[in-house]
Amino acid sequence: MFTDESLDPVEFKSSWKKERHVADNSCQTSDLLIEEVGCQSIERNDEGTQTDDGRERALNLAETDLHRLNQFLQRVEPLIVTALSKNLKSHAFDNLLSSTENEGASVTCVHTLGHIALGEELQVTGLSWNCTGSVIAAAYGRYDHEDWCTHKAAVATWNLDKRSLNVNKPDTVIDSSCCIMCLEFHPENPAWIAGGNFNGEVMVWDLSKEDDLLVASSGIGDDAHREPVTKVKWIPDPASKSRRHQIISASGDGKILIWAMSSKKQRLKLVDGFVLMAQSLPRSMKTRSVRADKEIGVTCLSYNAEDKDMFIIGSESGCVFKCSMHAQGNPAGSHVISSVPLRSPVTFTFNPHHGPVYSVDCSPYHRHAFLSSGMDQCLRLYNMLQDQPILTIEPGDGYLFGAKWSPVRPTVLATVSENGSLLVYDLREGHLAPLQKLEAGMKKASVYSLQFNAHQRHLLATGDGLGYIKIWKLGDELTTQLPRENDQLNNLISTSAD
Repeated sequence: MFTDESLDPVEFKSSWKKERHVADNSCQTSDLLIEEVGCQSIERNDEGTQTDDGRERALNLAETDLHRLNQFLQRVEPLIVTALSKNLKSHAFDNLLSSTENEGASVTCVHTLGHIALGEELQVTGLSWNCTGSVIAAAYGRYDHEDWCTHKAAVATWNLDKRSLNVNKPDTVIDSSCCIMCLEFHPENPAWIAGGNFNGEVMVWDLSKEDDLLVASSGIGDDAHREPVTKVKWIPDPASKSRRHQIISASGDGKILIWAMSSKKQRLKLVDGFVLMAQSLPRSMKTRSVRADKEIGVTCLSYNAEDKDMFIIGSESGCVFKCSMHAQGNPAGSHVISSVPLRSPVTFTFNPHHGPVYSVDCSPYHRHAFLSSGMDQCLRLYNMLQDQPILTIEPGDGYLFGAKWSPVRPTVLATVSENGSLLVYDLREGHLAPLQKLEAGMKKASVYSLQFNAHQRHLLATGDGLGYIKIWKLGDELTTQLPRENDQLNNLISTSAD
Protein backbone atom coordinates (compact mmCIF):
# COMPACT_ATOMS: atom_id res chain seq x y z
CA MET A 1 0.00 0.00 0.00
CA PHE A 2 2.82 2.44 0.87
CA THR A 3 6.14 2.40 -0.95
CA ASP A 4 9.35 4.41 -0.66
CA GLU A 5 10.23 6.59 -3.59
CA SER A 6 13.11 9.09 -4.21
CA LEU A 7 12.50 12.06 -6.37
CA ASP A 8 14.94 14.48 -7.94
CA PRO A 9 15.50 17.74 -5.93
CA VAL A 10 13.76 20.88 -7.11
CA GLU A 11 15.54 24.29 -6.71
CA PHE A 12 13.90 27.68 -6.47
CA LYS A 13 16.10 30.73 -6.94
CA SER A 14 15.69 33.56 -4.34
CA SER A 15 13.64 36.48 -5.55
CA TRP A 16 14.79 39.07 -2.89
CA LYS A 17 18.49 38.99 -3.63
CA LYS A 18 19.71 40.78 -6.67
CA GLU A 19 23.09 41.09 -8.16
CA ARG A 20 24.75 44.53 -7.72
CA HIS A 21 27.21 46.18 -10.05
CA VAL A 22 29.76 48.69 -8.62
CA ALA A 23 31.75 51.24 -10.62
CA ASP A 24 34.50 53.61 -9.40
CA ASN A 25 34.73 57.18 -10.79
CA SER A 26 36.92 60.15 -9.90
CA CYS A 27 36.76 64.00 -10.44
CA GLN A 28 39.28 66.82 -10.37
CA THR A 29 38.92 70.68 -10.21
CA SER A 30 40.59 72.89 -12.73
CA ASP A 31 44.08 74.09 -12.08
CA LEU A 32 44.36 77.04 -9.68
CA LEU A 33 46.13 80.09 -11.07
CA ILE A 34 48.20 82.03 -8.54
CA GLU A 35 49.82 85.41 -9.16
CA GLU A 36 51.82 87.56 -6.78
CA VAL A 37 51.98 91.37 -7.14
CA GLY A 38 53.99 93.66 -4.99
CA CYS A 39 52.92 97.18 -3.88
CA GLN A 40 54.81 100.10 -2.50
CA SER A 41 53.68 103.36 -0.74
CA ILE A 42 54.06 106.70 -2.40
CA GLU A 43 57.29 108.58 -2.22
CA ARG A 44 57.90 110.71 0.83
CA ASN A 45 60.08 113.72 1.32
CA ASP A 46 61.38 114.83 4.66
CA GLU A 47 62.07 118.48 5.34
CA GLY A 48 63.40 120.13 8.41
CA THR A 49 62.66 123.57 9.91
CA GLN A 50 64.78 125.68 12.10
CA THR A 51 63.99 128.80 14.13
CA ASP A 52 66.11 131.88 13.99
CA ASP A 53 69.43 131.65 15.56
CA GLY A 54 68.32 134.08 18.26
CA ARG A 55 71.23 136.40 17.89
CA GLU A 56 70.32 140.00 18.56
CA ARG A 57 70.42 142.15 15.54
CA ALA A 58 70.88 145.83 15.57
CA LEU A 59 67.77 147.86 14.65
CA ASN A 60 68.64 150.76 12.48
CA LEU A 61 66.15 153.65 12.76
CA ALA A 62 65.84 156.28 10.13
CA GLU A 63 67.13 159.63 11.06
CA THR A 64 64.32 161.93 12.25
CA ASP A 65 64.20 165.65 11.75
CA LEU A 66 62.10 166.78 14.70
CA HIS A 67 61.98 170.38 13.49
CA ARG A 68 60.48 169.41 10.13
CA LEU A 69 58.01 167.00 11.83
CA ASN A 70 56.84 169.79 14.12
CA GLN A 71 56.30 172.11 11.15
CA PHE A 72 54.29 169.43 9.36
CA LEU A 73 51.99 168.78 12.35
CA GLN A 74 51.37 172.50 12.84
CA ARG A 75 50.49 172.82 9.17
CA VAL A 76 47.98 169.93 8.99
CA GLU A 77 46.41 170.26 12.47
CA PRO A 78 43.80 172.91 11.52
CA LEU A 79 42.71 170.87 8.51
CA ILE A 80 42.29 167.66 10.54
CA VAL A 81 40.40 169.39 13.37
CA THR A 82 38.05 171.01 10.85
CA ALA A 83 37.37 167.67 9.15
CA LEU A 84 36.71 165.89 12.46
CA SER A 85 34.31 168.61 13.60
CA LYS A 86 32.45 168.35 10.31
CA ASN A 87 32.21 164.56 10.58
CA LEU A 88 30.70 164.81 14.06
CA LYS A 89 27.78 166.80 12.63
CA SER A 90 27.37 164.67 9.52
CA HIS A 91 24.48 162.18 9.05
CA ALA A 92 26.00 160.50 6.02
CA PHE A 93 26.60 157.20 7.84
CA ASP A 94 23.54 157.10 10.10
CA ASN A 95 21.85 154.24 8.26
CA LEU A 96 25.06 152.25 8.05
CA LEU A 97 25.82 152.64 11.75
CA SER A 98 22.30 151.78 12.86
CA SER A 99 22.22 148.65 10.76
CA THR A 100 25.56 147.57 12.19
CA GLU A 101 24.47 148.21 15.77
CA ASN A 102 21.19 146.31 15.27
CA GLU A 103 22.79 143.37 13.52
CA GLY A 104 21.41 140.31 15.29
CA ALA A 105 18.47 142.30 16.72
CA SER A 106 16.28 141.22 13.85
CA VAL A 107 12.57 140.49 14.28
CA THR A 108 10.91 138.52 11.48
CA CYS A 109 7.37 137.22 11.03
CA VAL A 110 7.33 133.42 10.68
CA HIS A 111 3.55 132.73 10.80
CA THR A 112 0.33 134.64 10.26
CA LEU A 113 -2.55 132.74 11.86
CA GLY A 114 -6.24 133.37 11.28
CA HIS A 115 -9.65 131.82 11.95
CA ILE A 116 -11.19 132.12 8.49
CA ALA A 117 -14.65 131.00 9.71
CA LEU A 118 -14.93 134.21 11.75
CA GLY A 119 -13.97 136.42 8.83
CA GLU A 120 -12.46 139.72 9.91
CA GLU A 121 -15.31 140.82 12.16
CA LEU A 122 -13.77 139.97 15.55
CA GLN A 123 -10.65 141.27 17.27
CA VAL A 124 -7.97 139.27 19.07
CA THR A 125 -8.69 140.33 22.65
CA GLY A 126 -6.17 138.05 24.35
CA LEU A 127 -3.21 135.73 23.72
CA SER A 128 -1.56 133.06 25.85
CA TRP A 129 1.17 130.42 25.36
CA ASN A 130 0.77 127.07 27.11
CA CYS A 131 3.31 125.76 29.63
CA THR A 132 5.33 123.93 26.94
CA GLY A 133 5.55 126.98 24.69
CA SER A 134 4.27 125.09 21.64
CA VAL A 135 0.57 126.06 21.63
CA ILE A 136 -0.79 129.60 21.22
CA ALA A 137 -4.39 130.37 22.25
CA ALA A 138 -6.33 133.41 21.07
CA ALA A 139 -9.51 134.94 22.48
CA TYR A 140 -11.89 136.48 19.94
CA GLY A 141 -14.26 139.33 20.79
CA ARG A 142 -14.83 143.05 20.37
CA TYR A 143 -14.13 146.08 22.53
CA ASP A 144 -16.59 148.46 20.83
CA HIS A 145 -19.93 147.22 22.20
CA GLU A 146 -22.81 149.67 22.24
CA ASP A 147 -25.35 147.33 23.83
CA TRP A 148 -25.72 143.65 24.74
CA CYS A 149 -23.21 141.38 23.10
CA THR A 150 -24.68 139.33 20.27
CA HIS A 151 -21.43 138.25 18.64
CA LYS A 152 -20.61 134.60 17.99
CA ALA A 153 -17.08 134.52 19.38
CA ALA A 154 -14.57 131.77 20.08
CA VAL A 155 -11.31 130.62 21.62
CA ALA A 156 -8.89 129.13 19.06
CA THR A 157 -5.57 127.31 19.49
CA TRP A 158 -2.70 126.38 17.16
CA ASN A 159 0.13 123.94 17.83
CA LEU A 160 3.17 125.45 16.10
CA ASP A 161 5.17 122.23 16.42
CA LYS A 162 2.78 120.24 14.24
CA ARG A 163 3.99 119.39 10.75
CA SER A 164 0.45 119.75 9.44
CA LEU A 165 0.02 123.29 10.83
CA ASN A 166 -2.79 125.08 8.97
CA VAL A 167 -2.42 128.80 9.49
CA ASN A 168 -6.00 129.42 8.36
CA LYS A 169 -7.64 126.72 10.48
CA PRO A 170 -7.10 126.34 14.24
CA ASP A 171 -6.41 122.92 15.77
CA THR A 172 -9.12 123.52 18.40
CA VAL A 173 -12.07 125.92 18.38
CA ILE A 174 -14.27 126.62 21.43
CA ASP A 175 -17.39 128.46 20.33
CA SER A 176 -18.98 131.09 22.57
CA SER A 177 -22.32 132.89 22.50
CA CYS A 178 -20.65 136.17 23.52
CA CYS A 179 -17.25 137.79 23.24
CA ILE A 180 -14.28 136.30 25.08
CA MET A 181 -12.35 139.26 26.51
CA CYS A 182 -9.29 137.55 28.07
CA LEU A 183 -7.70 134.15 28.65
CA GLU A 184 -4.67 132.42 30.16
CA PHE A 185 -3.21 128.90 30.05
CA HIS A 186 -2.65 127.00 33.29
CA PRO A 187 1.02 127.36 34.39
CA GLU A 188 1.50 123.57 34.71
CA ASN A 189 -1.35 121.80 32.88
CA PRO A 190 -0.90 122.43 29.12
CA ALA A 191 -4.56 121.60 28.36
CA TRP A 192 -6.37 123.94 30.79
CA ILE A 193 -7.39 127.46 29.79
CA ALA A 194 -9.15 130.05 31.96
CA GLY A 195 -11.11 132.81 30.27
CA GLY A 196 -13.54 135.63 30.93
CA ASN A 197 -16.37 136.84 28.71
CA PHE A 198 -18.35 140.01 28.08
CA ASN A 199 -21.18 138.93 30.39
CA GLY A 200 -18.85 138.73 33.40
CA GLU A 201 -18.53 134.96 33.48
CA VAL A 202 -15.25 133.18 34.32
CA MET A 203 -14.76 129.77 32.68
CA VAL A 204 -12.22 126.92 32.54
CA TRP A 205 -11.82 124.67 29.47
CA ASP A 206 -9.92 121.40 29.10
CA LEU A 207 -8.47 120.88 25.61
CA SER A 208 -7.75 117.20 26.30
CA LYS A 209 -11.48 116.37 26.35
CA GLU A 210 -13.20 115.32 23.15
CA ASP A 211 -16.75 116.58 23.58
CA ASP A 212 -17.71 119.24 26.12
CA LEU A 213 -14.51 121.16 26.83
CA LEU A 214 -16.04 123.38 29.53
CA VAL A 215 -15.12 121.93 32.95
CA ALA A 216 -16.05 124.79 35.30
CA SER A 217 -17.80 128.16 35.26
CA SER A 218 -18.58 130.93 37.73
CA GLY A 219 -22.03 131.37 36.23
CA ILE A 220 -23.93 134.66 36.30
CA GLY A 221 -25.25 135.86 39.66
CA ASP A 222 -24.52 137.97 42.73
CA ASP A 223 -21.02 136.52 43.15
CA ALA A 224 -20.12 136.92 39.49
CA HIS A 225 -18.92 140.05 37.73
CA ARG A 226 -21.51 142.49 36.44
CA GLU A 227 -19.25 143.92 33.73
CA PRO A 228 -16.91 142.38 31.11
CA VAL A 229 -13.98 140.46 32.58
CA THR A 230 -10.75 142.27 31.71
CA LYS A 231 -8.17 139.88 33.16
CA VAL A 232 -7.89 136.28 34.40
CA LYS A 233 -4.77 134.78 35.96
CA TRP A 234 -3.82 131.51 37.64
CA ILE A 235 -2.28 132.03 41.10
CA PRO A 236 -0.96 129.46 43.64
CA ASP A 237 -3.46 128.37 46.28
CA PRO A 238 -1.89 129.43 49.60
CA ALA A 239 -3.87 126.81 51.52
CA SER A 240 -2.85 123.89 49.30
CA LYS A 241 0.18 121.68 49.76
CA SER A 242 -0.26 119.93 46.41
CA ARG A 243 0.59 122.94 44.23
CA ARG A 244 -3.04 123.59 43.34
CA HIS A 245 -3.99 126.86 41.70
CA GLN A 246 -6.80 129.37 42.01
CA ILE A 247 -8.04 131.92 39.48
CA ILE A 248 -8.12 135.66 40.06
CA SER A 249 -10.31 137.77 37.78
CA ALA A 250 -10.72 141.51 37.35
CA SER A 251 -13.57 143.39 35.73
CA GLY A 252 -15.00 146.74 34.78
CA ASP A 253 -17.30 146.53 37.82
CA GLY A 254 -14.29 147.16 40.08
CA LYS A 255 -14.27 143.67 41.59
CA ILE A 256 -11.15 141.52 41.85
CA LEU A 257 -12.38 138.00 42.67
CA ILE A 258 -10.56 134.80 43.60
CA TRP A 259 -12.07 131.48 42.48
CA ALA A 260 -11.36 127.87 43.44
CA MET A 261 -12.18 124.75 41.46
CA SER A 262 -14.87 122.79 43.29
CA SER A 263 -14.49 119.07 43.97
CA LYS A 264 -17.00 118.29 41.25
CA LYS A 265 -15.10 120.56 38.83
CA GLN A 266 -18.35 121.86 37.39
CA ARG A 267 -18.44 125.27 39.02
CA LEU A 268 -15.99 127.82 40.27
CA LYS A 269 -16.44 128.74 43.92
CA LEU A 270 -15.81 132.30 45.11
CA VAL A 271 -13.37 132.16 48.06
CA ASP A 272 -12.12 135.75 48.42
CA GLY A 273 -12.25 139.11 46.72
CA PHE A 274 -11.51 142.82 46.62
CA VAL A 275 -13.14 145.91 45.19
CA LEU A 276 -11.47 149.07 43.87
CA MET A 277 -13.25 152.19 45.09
CA ALA A 278 -13.08 155.94 44.51
CA GLN A 279 -11.61 156.49 47.98
CA SER A 280 -8.26 155.18 46.62
CA LEU A 281 -8.03 157.91 43.97
CA PRO A 282 -5.51 160.72 44.40
CA ARG A 283 -6.93 163.80 46.05
CA SER A 284 -6.72 165.76 42.79
CA MET A 285 -9.11 163.31 41.11
CA LYS A 286 -11.72 163.08 43.85
CA THR A 287 -14.97 165.02 43.45
CA ARG A 288 -17.73 165.68 45.95
CA SER A 289 -20.38 164.33 43.60
CA VAL A 290 -18.84 160.84 43.67
CA ARG A 291 -19.22 158.84 46.88
CA ALA A 292 -16.13 157.23 48.38
CA ASP A 293 -17.42 153.67 47.97
CA LYS A 294 -18.13 154.09 44.25
CA GLU A 295 -16.51 151.25 42.26
CA ILE A 296 -13.78 152.01 39.69
CA GLY A 297 -13.33 149.66 36.74
CA VAL A 298 -10.16 147.52 36.74
CA THR A 299 -8.62 147.18 33.28
CA CYS A 300 -5.42 145.16 33.87
CA LEU A 301 -3.47 143.30 36.54
CA SER A 302 0.07 141.95 37.04
CA TYR A 303 1.73 140.09 39.93
CA ASN A 304 5.16 140.83 41.35
CA ALA A 305 7.72 138.21 40.28
CA GLU A 306 9.29 137.85 43.76
CA ASP A 307 6.49 138.77 46.17
CA LYS A 308 3.43 136.72 45.17
CA ASP A 309 1.24 138.70 47.60
CA MET A 310 1.86 141.98 45.79
CA PHE A 311 0.19 142.98 42.50
CA ILE A 312 -0.33 146.04 40.34
CA ILE A 313 -3.65 147.07 38.80
CA GLY A 314 -4.59 149.67 36.19
CA SER A 315 -7.98 151.36 36.08
CA GLU A 316 -10.44 153.10 33.79
CA SER A 317 -9.70 156.35 35.64
CA GLY A 318 -6.05 156.27 34.54
CA CYS A 319 -4.75 155.52 38.04
CA VAL A 320 -2.25 152.76 38.77
CA PHE A 321 -2.34 151.10 42.18
CA LYS A 322 -0.07 148.81 44.20
CA CYS A 323 -2.12 146.18 46.01
CA SER A 324 -1.63 143.37 48.51
CA MET A 325 -3.41 140.04 48.93
CA HIS A 326 -3.35 140.67 52.71
CA ALA A 327 -4.57 144.27 52.58
CA GLN A 328 -7.28 145.10 55.12
CA GLY A 329 -8.69 148.15 53.37
CA ASN A 330 -12.11 149.69 53.79
CA PRO A 331 -14.99 147.30 53.08
CA ALA A 332 -17.20 147.63 50.03
CA GLY A 333 -20.41 149.63 50.24
CA SER A 334 -23.68 148.02 51.22
CA HIS A 335 -24.87 148.23 47.61
CA VAL A 336 -22.27 145.60 46.60
CA ILE A 337 -23.76 142.12 47.02
CA SER A 338 -21.34 139.22 47.57
CA SER A 339 -21.19 135.98 49.56
CA VAL A 340 -17.68 136.87 50.74
CA PRO A 341 -16.66 140.21 52.26
CA LEU A 342 -14.98 142.50 49.73
CA ARG A 343 -12.41 145.10 50.75
CA SER A 344 -10.01 147.54 49.15
CA PRO A 345 -6.65 145.97 48.20
CA VAL A 346 -4.83 149.29 47.59
CA THR A 347 -1.66 150.06 49.55
CA PHE A 348 -0.12 152.76 47.32
CA THR A 349 -1.23 155.02 44.45
CA PHE A 350 1.02 156.08 41.57
CA ASN A 351 0.90 159.18 39.42
CA PRO A 352 -1.99 158.53 36.98
CA HIS A 353 -2.12 158.34 33.20
CA HIS A 354 -4.30 160.79 31.30
CA GLY A 355 -6.93 158.24 30.32
CA PRO A 356 -7.63 154.53 30.88
CA VAL A 357 -4.67 152.23 31.54
CA TYR A 358 -4.62 149.31 29.09
CA SER A 359 -1.65 147.32 30.37
CA VAL A 360 0.60 146.84 33.41
CA ASP A 361 3.46 144.32 33.64
CA CYS A 362 5.89 143.64 36.50
CA SER A 363 9.52 143.00 35.63
CA PRO A 364 10.63 139.35 36.01
CA TYR A 365 14.14 140.57 36.94
CA HIS A 366 13.56 143.45 39.36
CA ARG A 367 11.05 143.39 42.21
CA HIS A 368 10.42 147.15 42.08
CA ALA A 369 10.14 147.75 38.32
CA PHE A 370 6.93 147.63 36.28
CA LEU A 371 5.54 149.00 33.02
CA SER A 372 2.24 150.66 32.21
CA SER A 373 0.68 151.92 28.98
CA GLY A 374 -2.61 153.53 28.09
CA MET A 375 -4.81 155.84 26.11
CA ASP A 376 -2.50 158.84 26.64
CA GLN A 377 -0.05 157.17 24.19
CA CYS A 378 2.62 156.92 26.91
CA LEU A 379 4.74 153.98 27.96
CA ARG A 380 5.87 154.44 31.56
CA LEU A 381 8.47 152.74 33.72
CA TYR A 382 7.72 152.93 37.46
CA ASN A 383 9.56 152.13 40.65
CA MET A 384 7.13 150.63 43.17
CA LEU A 385 8.72 152.76 45.89
CA GLN A 386 7.84 156.12 44.35
CA ASP A 387 4.71 157.59 42.83
CA GLN A 388 6.29 159.40 39.86
CA PRO A 389 7.37 157.41 36.78
CA ILE A 390 11.09 156.85 36.27
CA LEU A 391 10.89 157.00 32.51
CA THR A 392 8.19 158.04 30.05
CA ILE A 393 8.36 157.05 26.38
CA GLU A 394 6.02 158.58 23.82
CA PRO A 395 6.27 156.65 20.53
CA GLY A 396 3.67 158.86 18.84
CA ASP A 397 1.90 155.83 17.39
CA GLY A 398 -1.55 156.19 18.95
CA TYR A 399 -2.96 154.36 21.95
CA LEU A 400 -0.65 151.74 23.46
CA PHE A 401 -2.79 148.66 24.14
CA GLY A 402 -0.11 146.35 25.55
CA ALA A 403 3.37 146.47 27.06
CA LYS A 404 5.46 143.47 28.15
CA TRP A 405 8.92 142.78 29.55
CA SER A 406 11.09 140.24 27.79
CA PRO A 407 11.31 137.02 29.86
CA VAL A 408 15.01 136.59 28.99
CA ARG A 409 16.46 140.11 28.62
CA PRO A 410 16.10 142.33 31.73
CA THR A 411 16.27 145.62 29.78
CA VAL A 412 14.22 144.64 26.70
CA LEU A 413 10.51 145.40 26.43
CA ALA A 414 7.87 145.60 23.71
CA THR A 415 4.62 147.45 23.14
CA VAL A 416 1.83 147.40 20.53
CA SER A 417 -0.11 150.37 19.27
CA GLU A 418 -3.33 151.67 17.78
CA ASN A 419 -1.61 152.32 14.46
CA GLY A 420 -0.72 148.64 14.07
CA SER A 421 2.93 148.72 15.16
CA LEU A 422 5.09 146.43 17.25
CA LEU A 423 7.85 148.44 18.95
CA VAL A 424 10.83 146.84 20.69
CA TYR A 425 12.99 148.86 23.11
CA ASP A 426 16.26 148.24 24.94
CA LEU A 427 16.69 150.39 28.06
CA ARG A 428 20.34 149.36 28.26
CA GLU A 429 21.25 151.68 25.44
CA GLY A 430 19.60 154.66 27.12
CA HIS A 431 17.76 155.56 23.91
CA LEU A 432 14.06 156.37 23.77
CA ALA A 433 13.87 155.32 20.13
CA PRO A 434 12.81 151.73 19.43
CA LEU A 435 15.34 149.15 18.26
CA GLN A 436 12.64 147.78 15.94
CA LYS A 437 9.35 149.19 14.69
CA LEU A 438 7.37 146.64 12.69
CA GLU A 439 3.96 146.55 11.04
CA ALA A 440 2.15 143.95 13.14
CA GLY A 441 -1.46 144.67 12.14
CA MET A 442 -2.90 143.32 8.90
CA LYS A 443 -4.00 146.23 6.70
CA LYS A 444 -2.58 148.51 9.44
CA ALA A 445 -5.27 147.37 11.89
CA SER A 446 -4.79 148.19 15.58
CA VAL A 447 -2.85 145.61 17.59
CA TYR A 448 -4.52 144.79 20.91
CA SER A 449 -2.56 141.83 22.27
CA LEU A 450 1.10 141.01 22.87
CA GLN A 451 2.69 137.96 24.48
CA PHE A 452 6.31 136.78 24.79
CA ASN A 453 6.93 133.02 24.85
CA ALA A 454 8.63 132.22 28.16
CA HIS A 455 9.56 128.66 27.12
CA GLN A 456 10.68 129.22 23.52
CA ARG A 457 12.45 132.51 24.02
CA HIS A 458 12.79 133.40 20.35
CA LEU A 459 9.00 133.62 19.80
CA LEU A 460 6.64 136.56 20.30
CA ALA A 461 2.94 136.74 19.37
CA THR A 462 0.73 139.73 18.51
CA GLY A 463 -3.00 139.87 17.77
CA ASP A 464 -4.78 142.59 15.77
CA GLY A 465 -8.21 144.08 15.22
CA LEU A 466 -9.00 141.92 12.18
CA GLY A 467 -8.52 138.63 14.01
CA TYR A 468 -5.01 137.76 12.81
CA ILE A 469 -2.15 136.52 14.99
CA LYS A 470 1.43 137.07 13.91
CA ILE A 471 4.22 134.91 15.31
CA TRP A 472 7.53 136.76 15.36
CA LYS A 473 11.02 135.28 15.63
CA LEU A 474 13.45 137.38 17.66
CA GLY A 475 17.13 137.60 16.79
CA ASP A 476 19.93 136.46 19.10
CA GLU A 477 20.65 139.96 20.36
CA LEU A 478 17.11 140.16 21.76
CA THR A 479 17.15 136.69 23.32
CA THR A 480 20.64 136.39 24.81
CA GLN A 481 21.28 138.11 28.12
CA LEU A 482 24.30 140.38 28.05
CA PRO A 483 26.93 140.72 30.80
CA ARG A 484 25.85 142.88 33.76
CA GLU A 485 22.48 143.58 32.20
CA ASN A 486 20.75 143.02 35.54
CA ASP A 487 23.06 145.59 37.10
CA GLN A 488 22.18 148.14 34.41
CA LEU A 489 18.46 147.76 35.09
CA ASN A 490 19.10 147.97 38.82
CA ASN A 491 21.15 151.13 38.35
CA LEU A 492 18.35 152.69 36.32
CA ILE A 493 15.79 151.93 39.02
CA SER A 494 18.04 152.85 41.96
CA THR A 495 19.35 156.08 40.49
CA SER A 496 15.86 157.37 39.83
CA ALA A 497 14.78 156.44 43.38
CA ASP A 498 17.65 158.50 44.83
